[in-house]
Amino acid sequence: MQNLLPEPPATLLPAHEEADAMLAAAAEQDTDEAYAEVAARFPTYSAGWAALATRALDAGQVIPAYAYARTGYHRGLDQLRRSGWKGHGPVPWSHRPNRGFLRCLYVLSRAAGEIGEADEAARCAQFLRDCDPAAGDALASH
Repeated sequence: MQNLLPEPPATLLPAHEEADAMLAAAAEQDTDEAYAEVAARFPTYSAGWAALATRALDAGQVIPAYAYARTGYHRGLDQLRRSGWKGHGPVPWSHRPNRGFLRCLYVLSRAAGEIGEADEAARCAQFLRDCDPAAGDALASH
């Protein structure tokens, strides 16, 4: 069966140069505190939450990873809606400002799976694929 409705246009989140610069500085310091400062200063910036979530998951701290990823995911949904997203349609990985949200979605899926939330893990993994299959491929290869 063919879908006769056109796919909605890709949603492209706006760049946030000041937050990007602070996140790059945090990466140079490579401490939890530096990343926490990014999230505290720019709480709507999903990339800051994604960095915290990834660090926590890599350190085996699943519950903090889940919490950070869920926060960044919800803040990202707010940003997507403000950018015209209607609940579906592409959110391309190739557009750098989208990556924080997509990273949060990826870590949320992984952390949910680790705490036994299989349905949520599957929903998040599917949502990531629906946003952009390239995102899942890029994130899984890291």
